[in-house]
Amino acid sequence: MNNSSGYKSISFKIASAAILTAVTVVMTIAVRIPIAPTRGYINLGDLAIYFTALSLGPMTAFIAGGLGTAIADILSGFSQWAPFSFLIHGLQGLAVGLILRLLLRRENRFSVIASGIIVFTVGTVIMAGGYFAVGSLMAGAGAAVVEIPGNIIQNLAGIIGGYLLYSAVKRAYPPFINFRW
Repeated sequence: MNNSSGYKSISFKIASAAILTAVTVVMTIAVRIPIAPTRGYINLGDLAIYFTALSLGPMTAFIAGGLGTAIADILSGFSQWAPFSFLIHGLQGLAVGLILRLLLRRENRFSVIASGIIVFTVGTVIMAGGYFAVGSLMAGAGAAVVEIPGNIIQNLAGIIGGYLLYSAVKRAYPPFINFRW
């Protein structure tokens, strides 16, 4: 691919979504800290979702975040959570990617800190709120509320780690910034 138009091809989009879905699966499964009341777990999947949203945009983040976490749930024996993880993390990736697209435009030049706070807030409301709602239905509100602090920490680690990884990749391979679609 010698020009940036190759990055917009359907084959590039499919390949990048597939690769980042696999990365999300691995990041979700690699480190799991169980939460007893709801039988959920804290993981590093959000790092992959934020990295994907920053690097390839909202559609890839939706696909990789939703499919990656759902597949991880199935592979880890948490199949009952898979459809909800698909929806929650898919919407998280989509929303974060769309917000980043707006914030990263040249005319909007928000600071990294301000952008991070906005994205963290929206991502946390979708992810922690979504899992609270589903956990309340599956295990009761008392059990689901126990997960909220862990989900907030998971989301914070995800945004910080995702940004640091994106920055490192961008420094190592500057044309990487043209991959967003």
